[in-house]
Amino acid sequence: MFWNRKKKTDEESVENTKDIAFDDEIKDVAESEATEYEMTEFEKTEPEKTEPEKTEFEKIEPEMPDVENTDDDIENVSESIEDKIEKTLNANLDEVQEKAEVKKGFFTRLVEGLTKTRNNIVSGIDSIFNGYSSIDDELYEDLEEILIMGDIGIKATEEILESLQAKVKERRIKDPAECKSLLIESIKEQMKIEDTAYRFENEKSVVLVVGVNGVGKTTTVGKLAGKLKSQGRKVVLAAADTFRAAATEQLKEWSNRAGVEMIGANEGADPGAVVFDAIQAAKARNTDVLLCDTAGRLHNKKNLMEELKKINKIIDREFPDAYRETLVVLDGTTGQNALSQAKQFAEVTDITGIVLTKMDGTAKGGIAVAIQSEMGIPVKYIGVGETIDDLQKFDSDTFVNALFDVREEM
Repeated sequence: MFWNRKKKTDEESVENTKDIAFDDEIKDVAESEATEYEMTEFEKTEPEKTEPEKTEFEKIEPEMPDVENTDDDIENVSESIEDKIEKTLNANLDEVQEKAEVKKGFFTRLVEGLTKTRNNIVSGIDSIFNGYSSIDDELYEDLEEILIMGDIGIKATEEILESLQAKVKERRIKDPAECKSLLIESIKEQMKIEDTAYRFENEKSVVLVVGVNGVGKTTTVGKLAGKLKSQGRKVVLAAADTFRAAATEQLKEWSNRAGVEMIGANEGADPGAVVFDAIQAAKARNTDVLLCDTAGRLHNKKNLMEELKKINKIIDREFPDAYRETLVVLDGTTGQNALSQAKQFAEVTDITGIVLTKMDGTAKGGIAVAIQSEMGIPVKYIGVGETIDDLQKFDSDTFVNALFDVREEM
Protein backbone atom coordinates (compact mmCIF):
# COMPACT_ATOMS: atom_id res chain seq x y z
CA MET A 1 0.00 0.00 0.00
CA PHE A 2 2.77 2.37 0.94
CA TRP A 3 4.62 1.50 -2.21
CA ASN A 4 1.53 2.02 -4.30
CA ARG A 5 0.83 5.30 -2.57
CA LYS A 6 4.43 6.43 -3.07
CA LYS A 7 4.36 5.35 -6.68
CA LYS A 8 1.18 7.31 -7.21
CA THR A 9 2.67 10.31 -5.48
CA ASP A 10 5.80 10.11 -7.64
CA GLU A 11 3.67 9.85 -10.78
CA GLU A 12 1.66 12.90 -9.77
CA SER A 13 4.90 14.75 -9.09
CA VAL A 14 6.19 13.91 -12.55
CA GLU A 15 2.91 15.01 -14.13
CA ASN A 16 3.03 18.26 -12.19
CA THR A 17 6.62 18.83 -13.33
CA LYS A 18 5.59 18.24 -16.95
CA ASP A 19 2.68 20.62 -16.53
CA ILE A 20 4.95 23.31 -15.09
CA ALA A 21 7.51 22.81 -17.91
CA PHE A 22 4.74 22.95 -20.51
CA ASP A 23 3.32 26.12 -18.95
CA ASP A 24 6.78 27.74 -18.97
CA GLU A 25 7.22 26.82 -22.65
CA ILE A 26 3.82 28.33 -23.54
CA LYS A 27 4.69 31.46 -21.60
CA ASP A 28 8.02 31.84 -23.44
CA VAL A 29 6.34 31.40 -26.81
CA ALA A 30 3.62 33.88 -25.93
CA GLU A 31 6.13 36.47 -24.77
CA SER A 32 8.21 35.96 -27.94
CA GLU A 33 5.15 36.35 -30.17
CA ALA A 34 4.01 39.40 -28.23
CA THR A 35 7.44 40.99 -28.64
CA GLU A 36 7.47 40.20 -32.36
CA TYR A 37 3.93 41.56 -32.73
CA GLU A 38 4.84 44.75 -30.91
CA MET A 39 7.92 45.31 -33.16
CA THR A 40 5.86 44.77 -36.27
CA GLU A 41 3.25 47.30 -35.19
CA PHE A 42 5.99 49.81 -34.32
CA GLU A 43 7.56 49.37 -37.72
CA LYS A 44 4.21 49.86 -39.37
CA THR A 45 3.38 53.03 -37.48
CA GLU A 46 6.85 54.59 -37.50
CA PRO A 47 6.86 57.58 -40.00
CA GLU A 48 9.36 57.57 -42.82
CA LYS A 49 12.25 59.91 -42.34
CA THR A 50 12.45 62.29 -45.30
CA GLU A 51 14.72 65.20 -45.96
CA PRO A 52 12.89 68.56 -45.64
CA GLU A 53 12.52 70.44 -48.91
CA LYS A 54 15.13 73.12 -49.29
CA THR A 55 14.16 76.77 -49.68
CA GLU A 56 15.35 78.88 -52.63
CA PHE A 57 18.02 80.41 -50.38
CA GLU A 58 19.24 76.99 -49.24
CA LYS A 59 19.56 75.87 -52.87
CA ILE A 60 22.30 78.43 -53.52
CA GLU A 61 23.89 78.00 -50.12
CA PRO A 62 27.21 76.13 -50.28
CA GLU A 63 27.45 72.80 -48.46
CA MET A 64 28.36 73.18 -44.80
CA PRO A 65 31.70 71.61 -43.92
CA ASP A 66 31.75 68.90 -41.27
CA VAL A 67 33.41 70.94 -38.53
CA GLU A 68 32.92 71.62 -34.89
CA ASN A 69 30.76 74.61 -34.02
CA THR A 70 33.57 76.93 -33.08
CA ASP A 71 33.45 80.70 -33.65
CA ASP A 72 36.09 80.50 -36.38
CA ASP A 73 34.22 77.78 -38.26
CA ILE A 74 30.94 79.72 -38.14
CA GLU A 75 32.69 82.88 -39.34
CA ASN A 76 34.28 81.01 -42.27
CA VAL A 77 30.94 79.52 -43.30
CA SER A 78 29.26 82.95 -43.12
CA GLU A 79 31.94 84.49 -45.30
CA SER A 80 31.51 81.65 -47.83
CA ILE A 81 27.76 82.28 -48.02
CA GLU A 82 28.25 86.04 -48.37
CA ASP A 83 30.78 85.52 -51.17
CA LYS A 84 28.36 83.25 -53.03
CA ILE A 85 25.49 85.75 -52.73
CA GLU A 86 27.73 88.66 -53.75
CA LYS A 87 28.94 86.83 -56.87
CA THR A 88 25.34 86.03 -57.87
CA LEU A 89 24.22 89.64 -57.39
CA ASN A 90 27.22 91.00 -59.28
CA ALA A 91 26.57 88.65 -62.21
CA ASN A 92 22.94 89.79 -62.41
CA LEU A 93 23.99 93.44 -62.17
CA ASP A 94 26.53 93.01 -64.97
CA GLU A 95 23.84 91.45 -67.19
CA VAL A 96 21.43 94.34 -66.53
CA GLN A 97 24.15 96.92 -67.22
CA GLU A 98 25.14 95.16 -70.44
CA LYS A 99 21.55 95.23 -71.70
CA ALA A 100 21.27 98.92 -70.74
CA GLU A 101 24.46 99.70 -72.68
CA VAL A 102 23.12 97.91 -75.77
CA LYS A 103 19.84 99.83 -75.53
CA LYS A 104 21.65 103.13 -74.98
CA GLY A 105 23.98 102.45 -77.91
CA PHE A 106 21.05 101.60 -80.18
CA PHE A 107 19.22 104.79 -79.15
CA THR A 108 22.30 106.86 -79.95
CA ARG A 109 22.62 105.27 -83.40
CA LEU A 110 18.89 105.77 -83.98
CA VAL A 111 19.16 109.46 -83.06
CA GLU A 112 22.04 109.83 -85.51
CA GLY A 113 20.24 107.83 -88.19
CA LEU A 114 17.11 109.98 -87.95
CA THR A 115 19.04 113.26 -88.23
CA LYS A 116 17.82 113.90 -91.79
CA THR A 117 14.23 113.07 -90.83
CA ARG A 118 14.52 115.28 -87.77
CA ASN A 119 15.81 118.18 -89.90
CA ASN A 120 12.98 117.56 -92.33
CA ILE A 121 10.17 117.41 -89.77
CA VAL A 122 11.14 118.58 -86.31
CA SER A 123 12.86 121.81 -87.33
CA GLY A 124 9.67 122.87 -89.13
CA ILE A 125 7.52 121.90 -86.13
CA ASP A 126 9.74 123.90 -83.78
CA SER A 127 9.49 126.98 -86.01
CA ILE A 128 5.68 126.73 -85.91
CA PHE A 129 5.39 126.36 -82.14
CA ASN A 130 7.92 129.13 -81.53
CA GLY A 131 6.56 131.42 -84.26
CA TYR A 132 2.90 131.51 -83.25
CA SER A 133 1.60 133.54 -80.36
CA SER A 134 -1.71 131.69 -80.11
CA ILE A 135 -3.20 128.30 -80.98
CA ASP A 136 -5.55 128.60 -83.95
CA ASP A 137 -6.61 126.83 -87.15
CA GLU A 138 -3.70 128.30 -89.10
CA LEU A 139 -1.24 126.67 -86.68
CA TYR A 140 -2.86 123.26 -87.17
CA GLU A 141 -2.83 123.69 -90.97
CA ASP A 142 0.91 124.42 -90.96
CA LEU A 143 1.51 121.41 -88.72
CA GLU A 144 -0.50 119.25 -91.11
CA GLU A 145 1.65 120.33 -94.06
CA ILE A 146 4.91 119.63 -92.19
CA LEU A 147 3.79 116.14 -91.10
CA ILE A 148 2.54 115.09 -94.55
CA MET A 149 5.72 116.35 -96.20
CA GLY A 150 7.67 114.27 -93.68
CA ASP A 151 6.09 111.04 -95.06
CA ILE A 152 3.89 110.55 -92.02
CA GLY A 153 0.94 110.24 -94.38
CA ILE A 154 -2.49 111.84 -94.62
CA LYS A 155 -4.42 109.37 -92.46
CA ALA A 156 -1.86 109.33 -89.65
CA THR A 157 -1.52 113.13 -89.77
CA GLU A 158 -5.26 113.62 -89.40
CA GLU A 159 -5.45 111.24 -86.43
CA ILE A 160 -2.43 112.84 -84.75
CA LEU A 161 -3.84 116.36 -85.11
CA GLU A 162 -7.27 115.29 -83.85
CA SER A 163 -5.60 113.80 -80.76
CA LEU A 164 -3.52 116.96 -80.31
CA GLN A 165 -6.56 119.25 -80.53
CA ALA A 166 -8.44 117.13 -77.98
CA LYS A 167 -5.52 117.31 -75.54
CA VAL A 168 -5.14 121.07 -75.97
CA LYS A 169 -8.83 121.58 -75.26
CA GLU A 170 -8.95 119.14 -72.36
CA ARG A 171 -5.89 120.62 -70.64
CA ARG A 172 -6.74 124.21 -71.59
CA ILE A 173 -3.38 124.90 -73.19
CA LYS A 174 -2.93 128.49 -74.43
CA ASP A 175 0.80 128.70 -75.19
CA PRO A 176 1.81 127.09 -78.54
CA ALA A 177 5.22 126.18 -77.10
CA GLU A 178 3.48 123.75 -74.75
CA CYS A 179 1.98 121.87 -77.70
CA LYS A 180 5.22 120.14 -78.67
CA SER A 181 5.14 117.67 -75.77
CA LEU A 182 1.46 116.95 -76.54
CA LEU A 183 2.31 116.35 -80.19
CA ILE A 184 5.03 113.88 -79.20
CA GLU A 185 2.55 112.12 -76.93
CA SER A 186 -0.02 111.89 -79.76
CA ILE A 187 2.51 110.41 -82.21
CA LYS A 188 3.55 107.76 -79.64
CA GLU A 189 -0.08 106.76 -79.18
CA GLN A 190 -0.38 106.18 -82.94
CA MET A 191 2.49 103.70 -82.87
CA LYS A 192 1.74 101.57 -79.82
CA ILE A 193 1.77 97.82 -80.42
CA GLU A 194 0.13 95.01 -78.46
CA ASP A 195 1.98 92.94 -75.89
CA THR A 196 1.33 89.81 -77.99
CA ALA A 197 3.23 91.20 -81.00
CA TYR A 198 6.16 88.85 -80.40
CA ARG A 199 4.16 85.75 -79.54
CA PHE A 200 6.03 83.73 -82.20
CA GLU A 201 9.20 83.93 -80.08
CA ASN A 202 7.68 81.74 -77.38
CA GLU A 203 5.70 79.22 -79.44
CA LYS A 204 6.46 76.60 -82.07
CA SER A 205 6.32 78.90 -85.07
CA VAL A 206 6.91 79.34 -88.78
CA VAL A 207 8.05 82.86 -89.71
CA LEU A 208 7.76 83.78 -93.37
CA VAL A 209 9.92 86.79 -94.30
CA VAL A 210 8.91 88.59 -97.51
CA GLY A 211 10.01 91.70 -99.37
CA VAL A 212 11.47 92.88 -102.66
CA ASN A 213 15.15 92.49 -103.48
CA GLY A 214 17.53 95.00 -101.95
CA VAL A 215 15.61 95.81 -98.76
CA GLY A 216 17.81 93.68 -96.48
CA LYS A 217 15.49 90.69 -96.27
CA THR A 218 18.12 87.91 -96.07
CA THR A 219 20.19 89.94 -93.62
CA THR A 220 17.10 90.41 -91.45
CA VAL A 221 16.47 86.65 -91.42
CA GLY A 222 20.05 86.05 -90.29
CA LYS A 223 19.84 88.65 -87.53
CA LEU A 224 16.53 87.27 -86.26
CA ALA A 225 18.08 83.80 -86.15
CA GLY A 226 20.93 85.12 -84.02
CA LYS A 227 18.59 86.88 -81.63
CA LEU A 228 16.32 83.85 -81.20
CA LYS A 229 19.30 81.54 -80.69
CA SER A 230 20.62 83.86 -77.95
CA GLN A 231 17.23 83.51 -76.22
CA GLY A 232 17.69 79.74 -76.09
CA ARG A 233 15.35 78.96 -78.98
CA LYS A 234 16.10 76.16 -81.45
CA VAL A 235 16.05 77.66 -84.95
CA VAL A 236 16.15 76.28 -88.50
CA LEU A 237 16.52 78.49 -91.61
CA ALA A 238 14.87 77.79 -94.98
CA ALA A 239 16.76 79.31 -97.93
CA ALA A 240 13.74 79.62 -100.23
CA ASP A 241 15.12 82.60 -102.18
CA THR A 242 16.47 80.34 -104.93
CA PHE A 243 16.17 82.88 -107.76
CA ARG A 244 18.68 85.47 -106.57
CA ALA A 245 22.31 84.66 -107.21
CA ALA A 246 24.28 83.96 -104.02
CA ALA A 247 21.20 84.35 -101.79
CA THR A 248 21.65 80.83 -100.38
CA GLU A 249 25.37 81.42 -99.77
CA GLN A 250 24.59 84.69 -97.99
CA LEU A 251 22.05 83.01 -95.71
CA LYS A 252 24.48 80.13 -95.09
CA GLU A 253 27.03 82.63 -93.80
CA TRP A 254 24.44 84.07 -91.40
CA SER A 255 23.45 80.58 -90.24
CA ASN A 256 27.10 79.87 -89.42
CA ARG A 257 27.37 83.12 -87.47
CA ALA A 258 24.23 82.37 -85.50
CA GLY A 259 25.07 78.70 -85.03
CA VAL A 260 21.79 77.41 -86.50
CA GLU A 261 20.96 74.86 -89.20
CA MET A 262 19.99 75.87 -92.73
CA ILE A 263 18.01 73.86 -95.29
CA GLY A 264 18.69 74.96 -98.88
CA ALA A 265 18.97 73.85 -102.49
CA ASN A 266 20.74 74.75 -105.71
CA GLU A 267 20.07 78.05 -107.46
CA GLY A 268 16.87 77.90 -109.49
CA ALA A 269 15.31 75.12 -107.39
CA ASP A 270 11.63 75.16 -106.48
CA PRO A 271 11.18 77.44 -103.41
CA GLY A 272 8.13 75.43 -102.33
CA ALA A 273 10.19 72.25 -102.25
CA VAL A 274 12.81 73.95 -100.07
CA VAL A 275 10.12 75.06 -97.61
CA PHE A 276 8.64 71.53 -97.61
CA ASP A 277 12.04 70.00 -96.78
CA ALA A 278 12.67 72.63 -94.10
CA ILE A 279 9.33 71.88 -92.43
CA GLN A 280 10.10 68.16 -92.30
CA ALA A 281 13.52 68.91 -90.81
CA ALA A 282 12.04 71.33 -88.28
CA LYS A 283 9.48 68.77 -87.11
CA ALA A 284 12.05 65.97 -86.94
CA ARG A 285 14.43 68.10 -84.87
CA ASN A 286 11.68 69.50 -82.63
CA THR A 287 12.58 73.03 -83.73
CA ASP A 288 11.06 76.04 -81.97
CA VAL A 289 11.15 78.54 -84.85
CA LEU A 290 11.45 77.96 -88.60
CA LEU A 291 12.56 81.14 -90.41
CA CYS A 292 11.85 81.16 -94.16
CA ASP A 293 13.69 83.52 -96.50
CA THR A 294 11.74 84.03 -99.74
CA ALA A 295 12.36 85.32 -103.24
CA GLY A 296 12.12 89.07 -103.73
CA ARG A 297 11.74 89.08 -107.48
CA LEU A 298 10.71 86.54 -110.10
CA HIS A 299 10.06 87.19 -113.79
CA ASN A 300 7.22 89.51 -112.91
CA LYS A 301 5.09 90.62 -109.96
CA LYS A 302 2.41 88.00 -110.69
CA ASN A 303 4.90 85.12 -110.51
CA LEU A 304 6.29 86.43 -107.22
CA MET A 305 2.89 86.65 -105.60
CA GLU A 306 1.82 83.23 -106.93
CA GLU A 307 4.96 81.68 -105.48
CA LEU A 308 4.14 83.15 -102.05
CA LYS A 309 0.61 81.73 -102.25
CA LYS A 310 2.07 78.31 -103.02
CA ILE A 311 4.49 78.49 -100.06
CA ASN A 312 1.66 79.48 -97.74
CA LYS A 313 -0.40 76.48 -98.83
CA ILE A 314 2.52 74.15 -98.17
CA ILE A 315 3.02 75.55 -94.66
CA ASP A 316 -0.71 75.33 -93.87
CA ARG A 317 -0.83 71.71 -95.06
CA GLU A 318 2.43 70.39 -93.62
CA PHE A 319 2.64 72.35 -90.35
CA PRO A 320 -0.95 73.27 -89.38
CA ASP A 321 -0.23 73.39 -85.64
CA ALA A 322 2.57 75.94 -85.91
CA TYR A 323 1.95 79.57 -85.04
CA ARG A 324 2.18 81.69 -88.21
CA GLU A 325 4.05 84.97 -88.48
CA THR A 326 4.63 86.86 -91.74
CA LEU A 327 7.02 89.80 -91.68
CA VAL A 328 7.45 92.16 -94.62
CA VAL A 329 10.83 93.89 -94.79
CA LEU A 330 10.76 97.47 -96.10
CA ASP A 331 13.53 99.91 -96.94
CA GLY A 332 12.98 102.99 -94.77
CA THR A 333 14.71 105.24 -97.30
CA THR A 334 12.00 104.70 -99.94
CA GLY A 335 9.23 106.54 -98.07
CA GLN A 336 5.81 106.14 -99.63
CA ASN A 337 7.11 103.43 -101.97
CA ALA A 338 7.61 101.24 -98.90
CA LEU A 339 3.95 101.71 -98.05
CA SER A 340 2.96 100.67 -101.60
CA GLN A 341 5.10 97.52 -101.34
CA ALA A 342 3.50 96.58 -98.03
CA LYS A 343 0.03 96.92 -99.57
CA GLN A 344 0.97 94.69 -102.52
CA PHE A 345 2.27 91.90 -100.28
CA ALA A 346 -0.80 92.20 -98.06
CA GLU A 347 -2.94 91.28 -101.08
CA VAL A 348 -1.51 87.74 -101.24
CA THR A 349 -0.43 86.96 -97.68
CA ASP A 350 -1.52 87.81 -94.18
CA ILE A 351 1.12 90.34 -93.06
CA THR A 352 1.43 90.36 -89.27
CA GLY A 353 4.40 92.68 -88.81
CA ILE A 354 6.80 95.08 -90.50
CA VAL A 355 10.58 95.31 -90.37
CA LEU A 356 11.97 98.74 -91.29
CA THR A 357 15.59 98.63 -92.38
CA LYS A 358 18.20 101.25 -93.35
CA MET A 359 16.89 103.79 -90.87
CA ASP A 360 20.45 104.99 -90.26
CA GLY A 361 20.44 107.98 -92.59
CA THR A 362 16.97 108.31 -94.11
CA ALA A 363 15.11 111.59 -94.50
CA LYS A 364 11.84 109.63 -94.68
CA GLY A 365 11.71 108.06 -91.21
CA GLY A 366 8.16 109.32 -90.81
CA ILE A 367 7.03 106.38 -92.96
CA ALA A 368 7.14 104.24 -89.79
CA VAL A 369 4.18 106.23 -88.48
CA ALA A 370 2.34 106.17 -91.82
CA ILE A 371 2.55 102.40 -92.37
CA GLN A 372 1.25 101.53 -88.94
CA SER A 373 -1.63 104.00 -89.24
CA GLU A 374 -2.57 103.27 -92.87
CA MET A 375 -2.44 99.47 -92.67
CA GLY A 376 -3.09 98.74 -89.01
CA ILE A 377 0.01 96.51 -89.06
CA PRO A 378 2.59 97.12 -86.33
CA VAL A 379 6.24 97.89 -87.00
CA LYS A 380 7.94 95.11 -85.01
CA TYR A 381 11.63 95.61 -85.80
CA ILE A 382 13.81 98.49 -86.86
CA GLY A 383 17.34 98.33 -88.26
CA VAL A 384 20.06 100.99 -88.16
CA GLY A 385 23.19 99.04 -89.15
CA GLU A 386 24.82 95.78 -90.14
CA THR A 387 25.39 94.00 -86.80
CA ILE A 388 22.87 91.79 -85.00
CA ASP A 389 22.45 94.40 -82.25
CA ASP A 390 21.55 96.99 -84.92
CA LEU A 391 18.22 95.20 -85.40
CA GLN A 392 16.00 95.85 -82.39
CA LYS A 393 12.37 95.39 -81.44
CA PHE A 394 10.44 98.50 -82.31
CA ASP A 395 9.48 100.68 -79.36
CA SER A 396 7.31 103.71 -80.10
CA ASP A 397 8.67 105.70 -77.16
CA THR A 398 12.27 105.07 -78.20
CA PHE A 399 11.57 105.88 -81.85
CA VAL A 400 9.67 109.13 -81.25
CA ASN A 401 12.16 110.25 -78.60
CA ALA A 402 14.97 109.65 -81.11
CA LEU A 403 13.03 111.48 -83.81
CA PHE A 404 12.64 114.55 -81.59
CA ASP A 405 15.98 113.90 -79.82
CA VAL A 406 14.29 113.70 -76.44
CA ARG A 407 16.73 112.19 -73.94
CA GLU A 408 15.19 110.06 -71.23
CA GLU A 409 16.84 107.84 -68.63
CA MET A 410 17.65 104.48 -70.20
